[in-house]
Amino acid sequence: MLNPQIASLLPGLYLIATPIGTARDITLRALDILASADVLVAEDTRSLRKLMDIHGVALRDRPVLSYHDHNGSQMRPRIMALLAEGKSVAYGSEAGTPMVADPGFDLARAARAEGVPVVSAPGPSAVITALTVGGLPTDRFFFNGFLPNSSGQRKTALRGLKDVPGTLVFYESPKRIAAMLRDAAEVLGAEREAAVCRELTKKFEEVIRAPLSELADICAERALKGEIVVLIDRPGLPNISESDLEELVKQALSDGTVRDAADKVAQQTGLPRRQVYQLALKLAP
Repeated sequence: MLNPQIASLLPGLYLIATPIGTARDITLRALDILASADVLVAEDTRSLRKLMDIHGVALRDRPVLSYHDHNGSQMRPRIMALLAEGKSVAYGSEAGTPMVADPGFDLARAARAEGVPVVSAPGPSAVITALTVGGLPTDRFFFNGFLPNSSGQRKTALRGLKDVPGTLVFYESPKRIAAMLRDAAEVLGAEREAAVCRELTKKFEEVIRAPLSELADICAERALKGEIVVLIDRPGLPNISESDLEELVKQALSDGTVRDAADKVAQQTGLPRRQVYQLALKLAP
């Protein structure tokens, strides 16, 4: 049932997260906004119409505009004009959360630049879903989206991510997944743990977990289908002696507080911050 409190939306741009697979993953608030907005905008209008049909949200006589990578520069002025008229505009990504590897980024940025309220109705995200089922550390992660298509450029990009102290997250095509994993194994290390998460929230959802080299072989032997998220574990903790660690902490303490020193050395070494903090407390003058 439509929430009567949202029967009339205030003017602004409403960003709606849409299901990445199972249609029932949409939120009640997102359905309220879809039912109430003056104008509907979508990366793929067919997908949005289908989603509304599944949940019984009537389109009525409201316009549904297409906004994607190829027509953004032409459609953005039209949408901005509607917002300037005081319309409420709901934008739905193709699947997942708007602004995350999504063409709506420029639209939201333009709206903010004109002082138009931008409101998020949060919900499904392939990145977060993969992290919750992938079995790799989630305390820190770095989302990189899609890597370059060519092997040379892909390896260069991976080298720049080699020392990131958190789980790496990528989107990848089924056609390139084996090649991407081979390059990752070469650049990041064959034994580095990784997971391929595909068809998340759908009937054939699957998580394949193995060291990078083994995972590359598995994916080369299989014809994977569907949307894929790749997770790659952070680098292994460095072999650092107690005396070297103490020296790093002392240097950091020379021009910073205990907290600052702990943050700096933990980031440098990849060691747990709590461990470094306790040592900094002990060594602090």
